[in-house]
Amino acid sequence: MEQITGLKTSDYYFDLPQELIAQDPLADRTSSRLLVMDRRTGEIEHRIFRDIIEYLQPGDTLVLNDTKVIPARLLGTKEGTGAGVEILLLKRLGDRQWETLVRPGKKLRPGARVSFGDGSLRAVILDVLDGGNRLVEFEYEGIFEEILDKLGEMPLPPYITHKLQDKNRYQTVYARYEGSAAAPTAGLHFTQDLLEEIRMKGVRTAFVTLHVGLGTFRPVKVDDVTAHHMHTEWYNVSEEAAGLINRTHEEGRRVICVGTTACRTVESAADQDGIVRAGADDTSIFIYPGYRFRVMDALITNFHLPESTLVMLVSAFAGRENVLGAYKKAIEEKYRFFSFGDACFFY
Repeated sequence: MEQITGLKTSDYYFDLPQELIAQDPLADRTSSRLLVMDRRTGEIEHRIFRDIIEYLQPGDTLVLNDTKVIPARLLGTKEGTGAGVEILLLKRLGDRQWETLVRPGKKLRPGARVSFGDGSLRAVILDVLDGGNRLVEFEYEGIFEEILDKLGEMPLPPYITHKLQDKNRYQTVYARYEGSAAAPTAGLHFTQDLLEEIRMKGVRTAFVTLHVGLGTFRPVKVDDVTAHHMHTEWYNVSEEAAGLINRTHEEGRRVICVGTTACRTVESAADQDGIVRAGADDTSIFIYPGYRFRVMDALITNFHLPESTLVMLVSAFAGRENVLGAYKKAIEEKYRFFSFGDACFFY
């Protein structure tokens, strides 16, 4: 039986200079750098993202996550004291109720009330949930999404300290269904023009939806990878997308996932034989070395945080030593890391 290595969180540590964390998106989405690796040989090429088209073959299917980030970060004041508070929307639980992350938690116990902006939006804390999250009920007149668009800010990851000038730069150009607290960042490198060129080459596109939660940034706090409790996210795969992905494999072509969220979606929706089933469900799939991929044949992804579940997923696909070797090379070559950074293609 094959010995599985890389089951300690510390196996995924690498030293990343602070200055390589991209703070701002590039003006041209397709001009990011692209590190290309053949996972069988470990051979690396350094390209520009728009060159991705050269690595795609007619008949391949690109799987893209069309979730849309909501301006989920609300800054308000606690009624009665005027203390500044922050509420981050994580998951809609009902018409006016959300699971949220609040700061500072000590000030927001059940019964506390918060007012936002001009007072057109108010919140009452109903309960403390697992992990310290809060169940919140909002009070407002009109359409919640319109109020949120006016008062909310994009919930950028904690390692980005610059203010985002253009909200749309933290959305993919094909974002469609609102519900994410973070962007599926591998998709940020595509423009409509590049997608059109890719389709002209005979490459197909399948859209799936997975609403990205903030758990994607949660550090792994145990050293035994298998003991880590993965967060849950909601996904949906349409009949059309499932049919296209299954047909791609029947024809002997490749399914290429754009990002770890697209990967987690198709792998969650597949049966033991790799047949993708249409439908909506919650997934807490955790992919780390030893996992047998049923659907994905190649992966476009950004550079991820040390010791993160995302580095573990990429390592499960391309091999831990390959991935850490690629990251070492990227650091030497001064690639830009994380959400607004450069991309990799593992095939």
